[in-house]
Amino acid sequence: LIDDTSSDVLDELYRVTKEYTQNKKEAEKIIKNLIKIVLKLAILYRNNQFNQDEIALMEKFKKKVHQLAKTVVSFHQVDYTFDRNFLSKLLNDCRELLHEIIQRHLTAKSHGRVNNVFDHFSDCEFLAALYNPFGPYKLHLQKLCDGVNKMLDEGNI
Repeated sequence: LIDDTSSDVLDELYRVTKEYTQNKKEAEKIIKNLIKIVLKLAILYRNNQFNQDEIALMEKFKKKVHQLAKTVVSFHQVDYTFDRNFLSKLLNDCRELLHEIIQRHLTAKSHGRVNNVFDHFSDCEFLAALYNPFGPYKLHLQKLCDGVNKMLDEGNI
């Protein structure tokens, strides 16, 4: 259903989330919610369920996710460029667009899933810990960025 690189990125997101939260169940829930959101969005898109406004929002969302991916990688590759507030805002911009896109189609429970995922990944403390060059998540960040970079190269983001 998903390619190896995407699977590797999800695995790494799970590992870093589990380590950061010190809670296997919470990490599983966040990643499970992420997968559910992506699958539901893909199903809606493939089945032509979006109206013109939603398609325009979807294009805007894709561009924002692409910008997010490039930013995640560049903050890792270029020393002293990391800005947790900027990255958190980008993530929250994605969240807001996603809520608008799915508003007509999915339940409040799905909106809750979106918030669960973005509350975690846009948390400034989490981002600061993840990008700390001397922190315990350095290897996770390297693997995440390698995977995201490969996805960018392959045109999957």
